Amino acid sequence: MALLALVDNNPVACLLWLGAAMMVDAVDGTLARKYEVKAILPHFDGSTLDMVIDYLTWAFIPALFIYFFIELPPYLGLISVFIILLSSMFCFCNVDMKSQDNYFVGFPAAWNIAAAYFYILDFPPFLTFATITFLALLTVTRMKFLHPFRVRLFMPLNIAVTLVWCACATSLVLSSPEHAAWALWGWGIASVYFIGMCLWRTAQEWFD
Repeated sequence: MALLALVDNNPVACLLWLGAAMMVDAVDGTLARKYEVKAILPHFDGSTLDMVIDYLTWAFIPALFIYFFIELPPYLGLISVFIILLSSMFCFCNVDMKSQDNYFVGFPAAWNIAAAYFYILDFPPFLTFATITFLALLTVTRMKFLHPFRVRLFMPLNIAVTLVWCACATSLVLSSPEHAAWALWGWGIASVYFIGMCLWRTAQEWFD
């Protein structure tokens, strides 16, 4: 549905469908384990299916979204797509993608989230390209990124902040920052929280 919205030149619908896919992705693994899908379907590899769908909804479709709907510097549109897809391939093939406490190690190819930031904030083209390059480079670092539904430390707070972020982002996608100041504030505070958690966990490892 997100891809069809993109083809129909409807960026808002595309982002909303990507958001819906993200929320499904947050609970599908938990549900699969709860209902013992592996025992019921022993020859079905749910983790492979998860990777295929995640690559589509977290990397491939967002890369096309950025190419078609986000202003980039002249002649750097295809290069941006190349950077996003190549770095995402490394991310999804990395066997050390998660730490023992379920933080992502390196930028987790969250290009659907990056696309939402680009769309709402409307960066200058060269700043957008620089951000894409920076995030891609973070893929090969040891920086920790919070998985709000898997990290046990502060899990209730992490999930609550995530839901606030999603509600505010949805409001901003459907309107504009000027017409949803409350959503912009909530979105900004939630973003600062996530950045702080990532930097704090990364700093812990540096000091250790």
